[in-house]
Amino acid sequence: MAGDAPPTNTVEHGGKEYRTVTEGKATILVPQGAKIGEDRGEVQQVFYNPIQQYNRDLSVLAIKTYGEEVLEKRREQYEARMAKQGKKRKRDDDVSKPKETADEAGKSTVEVQSQALEQPKSEFSEKQQKFEPPKAQFKILDALSASGLRALRYAHELPFVTSVKANDLSDSAAETIKMNVNHNGLEEKITVTQGDALAHMYRAIADDLSSRDRLGNAGKAHKFDVIDLDPYGTAAPFFDAAVQAVRDDGGLLCITCTDSAVWAGHSYCEKTFALYGGIPIKGMHSHEGGLRLVLNAVATSAARYGLTIEPLLSLSIDFYTKFFIRVTKSPQSVKFLAAKTMLVYSCDQGCGAWETQPLMRSKPTPNKKGSGAFYKHTMSLGPTADRFCQHCGFKMHINGPMYGGHIHSKDFIQRLLEQIPGADSSVYGTLPRLEGMLRTALEEYLEGPEIKESIDPKDIKLAAIDNYPFFVIPSKLASVVSCSTPGEDMFRGALMHLGYRTTRSHCRPGSIKTDAPWSTIWWVMTEWIRQKSPIKEANIKSSSAAWKILKEAGLVGREDAGSEEAPSKDQSTEMEGVEQQQSSDAKANESADASNGSEAVPPTEEELRKTLLFNEDLVRLVRRRGEQKYVRYQMNPRENWGPLSKASKR
Repeated sequence: MAGDAPPTNTVEHGGKEYRTVTEGKATILVPQGAKIGEDRGEVQQVFYNPIQQYNRDLSVLAIKTYGEEVLEKRREQYEARMAKQGKKRKRDDDVSKPKETADEAGKSTVEVQSQALEQPKSEFSEKQQKFEPPKAQFKILDALSASGLRALRYAHELPFVTSVKANDLSDSAAETIKMNVNHNGLEEKITVTQGDALAHMYRAIADDLSSRDRLGNAGKAHKFDVIDLDPYGTAAPFFDAAVQAVRDDGGLLCITCTDSAVWAGHSYCEKTFALYGGIPIKGMHSHEGGLRLVLNAVATSAARYGLTIEPLLSLSIDFYTKFFIRVTKSPQSVKFLAAKTMLVYSCDQGCGAWETQPLMRSKPTPNKKGSGAFYKHTMSLGPTADRFCQHCGFKMHINGPMYGGHIHSKDFIQRLLEQIPGADSSVYGTLPRLEGMLRTALEEYLEGPEIKESIDPKDIKLAAIDNYPFFVIPSKLASVVSCSTPGEDMFRGALMHLGYRTTRSHCRPGSIKTDAPWSTIWWVMTEWIRQKSPIKEANIKSSSAAWKILKEAGLVGREDAGSEEAPSKDQSTEMEGVEQQQSSDAKANESADASNGSEAVPPTEEELRKTLLFNEDLVRLVRRRGEQKYVRYQMNPRENWGPLSKASKR
């Protein structure tokens, strides 16, 4: 488990004794007396936190998945380019070649064939080797390296990496990194620098801007394939430099932010806006809101330079967020960003409901020829919510702006999962949790409405928004209306019975993502109260958020509430018989329709509501036979765990 104490030994290096800490294939040296994560109160001489092994395992696996795909594409592009050049040379040779007589042509053909038969195989292999692409360069910048452990693991465990640059602001950290690089024998792969990460990236950007080609395009020799930002706290100050210093043909940003109190809390809204350009969400879904705030900050930083981002994987993990973001130069794609940026109206003081408001719309529009359609970018109609919540009557507050597109790439997660069966558990110490969280992230992807217009698939991908962001937690909903909590599977089954889709969110245990509207969610909760969890009206204050919800459901606020409480049970039994009769009638009608050859009309939600019963049948709708169990959420590995104190500068 990632939280267990790492294996240690004692070695002598440079006349001093050190403890060794091994993680993956890398080993770092820790001075005797320095803490390695056991005591958060001590000053950290070398910043090593065993809780973060999951973060590093995920980074190595993600870069491996990304790098293999990118290098394969580059190889294919190289081969296509070489083949194209070969065809061009052949055409040039055919034009310059003097015409031969028929006899000479026949003679030369025979000679060529006979020479080919006599030619040794070694000469063929030499010619083939000429067309082999040179070893592709793959450069990684570990901008805030601390002990250098991430850089060491990248160099050790990623065979295609040609160079890793490990940088840190601290003199003592830089010396420690050099010592660790020497101890691991990686001097040829890892370059250690000491300085400000911003200065380092901007210097690389300036060098490329100073070496333009004859067409005026900036050079790319100093760009990195991957930039890893893992600071103590927020990574926001580094976004502008990172999006410019990474390759603009699909370079990868790995970003970690550990300031969860800022992007997922509501006590420092002014600080959140200063760092990320948006207001955080207060509520059960605040961590997904934090993910979207950070993504929006990266996207807007990139858009200024005609760069578009594609979130490959965005995770809320323990006390930090982790992002893997692809960056591509495409001024045309940047035009879709406004439509993928949204505000959120939140009933954070009342029932917890929300409504989203896109800043613009990318609308499919037929082209003039009538042969297809294109996306037209238009102003968005607003607002999507009233000043007061339509469900409970409490005030609605504004959050954002934040990223409104999908926060994961299904294809990337699938490729990540394909890596896991062949991964070595002695190298990746957190494999069970890696697989569990990746499975959950993959499952939480809910497709939006199908695009019926004939549009370029690339544009459809660029315009795609997440129609169903955020999640609900049944226990939080139950606390609003003061009732017992329905089981997770029971609640999901009720929504599925009504024709909606449900899944989990990786952000929190017990969370449910769904395409059901809030009106349906609250109807399910009030029906749960009616059937399984009766409440006392005396316990519900008329000034509470629950009052309006329950009153509209007919559960409170009735003058003859006392006299109606008794027959409610009989009424439920009577309704059950009616529902069973309706179900039998529906089946009979379906059989009649099938015999007549006509398609059955799907029942409406109103009709399905009449047949909803909270029983084990709903649970069976959710549970699948033989479904494998995964470690989807982390349990606290030890007391007082979390981010360690900042490393001291010496």
